[in-house]
Amino acid sequence: MNNRYGTLASWVYNLDKPVGRSFGDIEYYSERLSGCAGPVLEPAVGNGRFLVPILEAGIDIRGFDPSEEMLGYCRNARAAEMLEGRLSRQTFEHFNYDTTFAAIVVPLGSFHLITDVAVARSVLRRFFDYLAPGGQLMIDLDAIGGFLGEGGRVRSWTTDDGDLLTLTDARVSTDFIAQTTVTHLRYELWKGTKLAGTELELFSLRWWGVEEFAMALREAGFVDIVASGNYSYGQAPATGCDTISFEARRPV
Repeated sequence: MNNRYGTLASWVYNLDKPVGRSFGDIEYYSERLSGCAGPVLEPAVGNGRFLVPILEAGIDIRGFDPSEEMLGYCRNARAAEMLEGRLSRQTFEHFNYDTTFAAIVVPLGSFHLITDVAVARSVLRRFFDYLAPGGQLMIDLDAIGGFLGEGGRVRSWTTDDGDLLTLTDARVSTDFIAQTTVTHLRYELWKGTKLAGTELELFSLRWWGVEEFAMALREAGFVDIVASGNYSYGQAPATGCDTISFEARRPV
């Protein structure tokens, strides 16, 4: 299954991107959401890296994720007592709430996990429908250059028990027409010199052009679209920019 985030994958993610680790997004969105008058939704909440510090900043935020393993790390985060009722296992395509939101935030490129462009457009419309009038959609995208590098890296992490977790990535396809990449991610758990577990995941992503994504937002009904580079609000993305942050508003 693509983008499954199983047991070893979630473990590695939690070691590599623990709760509170920021790539500039936590500080940026803490400020952007500081005057938000209503609940905030984070789709693909993962292990709570972003959600927990935003919640601790006093912002009413909740989230969902399709991976039960990732949600387990989120529930076990240091603010576990604050997370009661805020997390659910849902997907981009079918999430459902009995309320609307003042803002929906998808940080750090999670939207790239939706590789079918028709599904992506339907998800944008779903975001629109779940925003209150005047509500804000905030989505981070990675620049295209980050999708075209060579694979073959090996990374490693030491667990609390002193065991070794390794990740080897191998790019298996790049489709320039569909704007997608597929990578094999091989996770291995080593206890001493013995292999204690292994897991293979297909990791698929779709990249977007800046104007292409702005057009998709307009087609979904959004207005007042702003694209900002590297978490500098209003600064137009330029060559060398790593992160492109979109904000768009549902009309009142």
